Amino acid sequence: MGRMSAGTRDEAAVAAEPPTGLRDDVRELVVEDLTLRFGGITALDAVSFTVAPGTVHALIGPNGAGKSSCFNVISGLYRPTRDPAPREPGVRHRVRAPREVRYGDADLTALSPHKLAALGIGRSFQNIALSPGSTVRDNVLTGRHVLTRGGFLSGGLRLPRTVREERRHTARAEEICDFLGLADRLDTVVGVLPYGVAKRVDIARALAIEPTLLLLDEPAAGLNATETAQMAVTITGLRDALGISVLLVEHDMGLVMGIADRVSVLDFGRLIADGPPAEVQADPGVIRAYLGTGEDETDDETDGGATADGGGDGVPS
Repeated sequence: MGRMSAGTRDEAAVAAEPPTGLRDDVRELVVEDLTLRFGGITALDAVSFTVAPGTVHALIGPNGAGKSSCFNVISGLYRPTRDPAPREPGVRHRVRAPREVRYGDADLTALSPHKLAALGIGRSFQNIALSPGSTVRDNVLTGRHVLTRGGFLSGGLRLPRTVREERRHTARAEEICDFLGLADRLDTVVGVLPYGVAKRVDIARALAIEPTLLLLDEPAAGLNATETAQMAVTITGLRDALGISVLLVEHDMGLVMGIADRVSVLDFGRLIADGPPAEVQADPGVIRAYLGTGEDETDDETDGGATADGGGDGVPS
């Protein structure tokens, strides 16, 4: 991770911008033909999209669209469903080659969640995953564990090299907290923090692994308008200052359309749109998914065919 700056940015200039210095080790995240089923329920149906290096990419959709399921597959919490390949005469039954989620050359579907950190993938959670009885500093330091070289014995003996390493990790954790506006909260127990501040601590913990790809699961959930605006500045600031990629799941359309370089939209487990924010926002399929309206309903209303009691063929709103 590059050097951080604690300077603030104008909240009016939240629009997506290209990173000022893309890291050399930032890779492309490719989701290809991703399918996930729970029994007879298809949560994801052949979903494909690509997160380009150094971009802010948003994954959106109505409730139940499959956003969290997709995020959990990328994070290694769920395993994708392997569909059998089509049968061919004289060829034995086989399973399609796994190729659903790749980060650079690494197949993420073959890795356990804790191994993703070693690849430079950090994640925050919708339901804050922190230790409420520990301080902000200690919670952020847990994210440094994957970078720690000293073992249990050297730590217990307090060998000089272990002490030096601990100081380096502590200094880096404090620098990350300073960037996120948490410098005055380092010794505060997380359990007493306001929700919006705790959200920032969770992001700081994800940043502590020095990620090249940051996964943010509904970072604005539960925040008020002021906190949401600050979160938008934080996300673009991280991308610009660190030269990393950001993939976020989010319900706040104002936030998404203001900071995303590209938006992918899911509805009932299928990808219905993928492109720049303005293009996606005007897509008829996206409008129907969110508002439950479309051309058929408009035509029926014009013809007097749609009624409030369900008469006609109009799509219910």
